[in-house]
This record gives sequence, structure tokens and C-alpha cells, in this order.
Amino acid sequence: MIAKPHIIERFVRYVTVDTESDPNSTTTPSSENQWDLANALVQELKDIGMSEVTIDDNAYVMATLPSNVDHHVPTIGFISHFDTSPDFTGANVRPRVIENYDGKDILLNKEENIVLSPKEFDDLLLYVGNTLIVTDGTTLLGADDKAGITEIISAMEYLINHPEIKHGPIKVGFTPDEEIGRGAHKFDVAKFGADWAYTMDGSQIGELEFENFNAAGAKVTINGKMVHPGYAKGKMVNSMYIAQEFIQSLPSEETPEKTDGRQGFYHLHHLTGDVEQTQLHYIIRDHDRERFEQRKAHMRQVAEALNNELGSTRITVEINDQYFNMREKIEPMMHIVDLAKEAMEAAGITPIIKPIRGGTDGSQLSFMGLPCPNIFAGGHNFHGRYEYVPVESMIKATEVIVNIARMAAQAKH
Repeated sequence: MIAKPHIIERFVRYVTVDTESDPNSTTTPSSENQWDLANALVQELKDIGMSEVTIDDNAYVMATLPSNVDHHVPTIGFISHFDTSPDFTGANVRPRVIENYDGKDILLNKEENIVLSPKEFDDLLLYVGNTLIVTDGTTLLGADDKAGITEIISAMEYLINHPEIKHGPIKVGFTPDEEIGRGAHKFDVAKFGADWAYTMDGSQIGELEFENFNAAGAKVTINGKMVHPGYAKGKMVNSMYIAQEFIQSLPSEETPEKTDGRQGFYHLHHLTGDVEQTQLHYIIRDHDRERFEQRKAHMRQVAEALNNELGSTRITVEINDQYFNMREKIEPMMHIVDLAKEAMEAAGITPIIKPIRGGTDGSQLSFMGLPCPNIFAGGHNFHGRYEYVPVESMIKATEVIVNIARMAAQAKH
């Protein structure tokens, strides 16, 4: 189907462009360098023959592949993001291609003795004999989500070059700032004009996801009182000690490192403090909406109980919802999940249907009126030096996109 060298060349070209997003910025995109890849994608979409190629003032890229059939077919979209995570540097990415992986340790960086090993990452053994693209151990790779972009553009190019494959209208969209939770914030669903879409943003080959966490962020502020320590008895209030009590009042078994599947959690990810004031930053996650609301309420109840013990309001809790479980929006349209499942099976892939322990642009887009399940893009170990992607997985993901387009045109609607 798609030539392996062509996929490799395209992917390597994308990942060597630094597109790290910036959570401290208030602009869209959050970093100027995201424009570099966004503008390059616009030109490439035009070069392969896509129609209605646009880029707006916030770097959202959209394009259309017109229908080549004379009957009605729903308009299907495919979406990926071009920013990379600020959790680990994406500057000066030096990808390396490893042919016919032998299942042994991969020395990423001899000078720093950085090794990608199946002893630590046993999923590597799924790809013995495959061609892997890895980092040099000093940066992330950027398969999240430049693998998705590679697959979408390669699939569109293939359909354009093979007009004998019948398909309805197809929309593609590439977004900034997904990694900092803003990828869908300024996405123009009406302009995109799809009946439904798929984000190509999953991991392992075969992943198909239509449910994700309900998510909120919480900032807990504890105010103390500083007094000279030599004369502090009965006067000093140490905010860090109160913070310790707050942390210990939340369920110790309900943290990310002790939960999996559909189990929710409280995650303390940042702490700053001194005697006068301490701030705790949490994320709250749960697949079940009722339990999600209970978690938020419990955090407020803990603060209230401690304030009562202290005899004053020293703890305040600010909670902001971030996104919700897209399952409630997709379940009424389960045929779009079934279509993706059938497209995978037609490509010889066993679908792995499981909940996302996180969120995607698709979760927000689903609540904006664009139902949007998530399909594998093929990469592993995102957001760090051990990230890698099997080229064969990207080829299969490209084939799945083509199959969805072809099978949708054959279906009765």
C-alpha cells in the first residue's frame, strides 16, 4: 500500500521541526515555532491535491478531499495535533531508524549510556522484525502526534492517487496546543463541516477508544501566619503542616501509581510553599461522572473539615472542569466506532477497545458537536526520551483511514 521509505521520510521531516507548546503562554498557538510546521502542512496539503486548504489566525489547518461518488455519503473528518509536549524537550530531535528490530536493548546514546530496553518496556517485543524510529535519548521523538499527521496526509495522498477507491467527502484538521489542553478550544466545528471525526492520536496498534476521563484541575491554597520562631508559641501557623494534613486526608490508594483501567484518582502534581502560604495543584480524574462529582465534593469537604478544626478559613479550594467523558456523546452514534473496528479488521488488525486514561482533542470536540473517537497512531512512551514508533504501525494506521473512507462510501445510510 504505502511505501515504507515515503512514510519514514515524511515522519522524519515533521519531527525535526520543533513545535513544543508553552503552558505559560496566553497566545494561540502558545509558541511561535508551531507556525513553522503548520505553514509547511498547508503547502503540503496543496501539493498533494487537497481542496479548500486553510489556516486561520490561530494556526488551525483544515482541508477537504471532495467525494468521488454520486450518492450521499456522510462527511468524515480526521484530526491530529502538531504540537509536542512541554514535559520534555522537543528541540533538535535526531531520529534514528532501526531496521528489523531484534528484540534486544537499543543503545540510544552511548555518551550518556541511555538505553531503550524491553526489560523496562516489554511492548517493544511486540515489534520484533519491525522498523523502529527512536530518539537519540536527549529529546522526545514527537510521534505524539506527528505520527497521526503522517498517517492522515499519507492516506489522503493515496486516495488522490488511486481514484478507483470510492469515498465520500473527507475533512482533515491539524491543531496546535493539544498537549496543554487547548487543542480544541478554538477549533471551528461548523467550518470543519464533518458529521463525525476520528483523532489519530492513540498509542499501540489496534487501539480504538471512545471513552476517557472526566477531568478537573484543583488549586488548594493554605494560608498560614509567620512569626519569629523564637516567640512563635501559640501564634505561628505553619501552612506547610496544614498542607500535609490535607494531603493525608485524601485516599492514599487513589493516586495514579496505584490505579488503572476505569479507576479514578487524585494526583498532586505540583507543590510550593513556606510558612506563610502553601499551594497544592491537583488533577482529579474519573470515568464515571457521578464519582467524578463526588471526588470534587470530597476535596471541598476535606478543606471544610480542616478549617473547622483550625477555627478559621485557612484553606480555599478552586476547582475547574477541564473535559468530560466523550462516551455519553458517542454511544448514541456507535456505528462510527463499529466502522473504525471493521476498518481495522479489514487491515488485519485486532481492535483493542479500551478507555483512555487521559483525554484527547476528541473528548472536547465531542461535546462541541463533533463526535470523535480516537484511533491508534502507533507510538509508545510519549513525552520522554524513550519514545519510539514502529513504521509498520504507521502504515497500518494509514490503511485504516483509507478503509474507513472506502467502507463509509459502501455503507447504506
